[in-house]
Amino acid sequence: MKQIIETWNINNKINLYLLTAIDEVNLSSTALSKGRTVAEQFAHIHNVRLMWLKEAQPELLKTVEKIEKENITKKILSEQLNKSGIAISKMLEIALKADRLKGFKPHPTAFFGYIISHESHHRGQIVLCMKQAGSPVDKKILFGLWEWGTK
Repeated sequence: MKQIIETWNINNKINLYLLTAIDEVNLSSTALSKGRTVAEQFAHIHNVRLMWLKEAQPELLKTVEKIEKENITKKILSEQLNKSGIAISKMLEIALKADRLKGFKPHPTAFFGYIISHESHHRGQIVLCMKQAGSPVDKKILFGLWEWGTK
C-alpha cells in the first residue's frame, strides 16, 4: 500500500511540475483540433478527482473546490491540484485498507491504474496543445515528466 500511495504522490508532483513549466499566458493554448485549453485540461484532471471523491469519500471534499472555467488561473490550478492530490491519496489509503472503493469495480488497485492513466492522457494532450500552439514545452521538462525516481 505504501508504494501505491507514494506512486500516486509522484504522479501528482509530475502534474504540478508540468504546470509550473508553463507560462500563465500559454494556459489558453488549444490543440489545432480545438477542445479544452491547457488550463481546462488541468482543471479537468482536478475536477475528475472531485467526482471520485464525491462518490467514494465525500467527507474529503471539504478541503477542495471545483475549478470553474471562468476562474482558472495558474495559482488556483496549483493550489487545487495539490489539495485534490492529497485528498485522493487519503481516499486511496482508505480504499486499499478496506480492499474496496465505493463506485469503482473491480478494486482499489484498478482505480489507481485508471486514474494515473487518465491523468497521463491529459498530460499528453497538454504537451500536444503547447506544441501545436507554437509554444512547445522545453525538452528538459519533457524528459523530467519521465523522471519519477527523482520527483
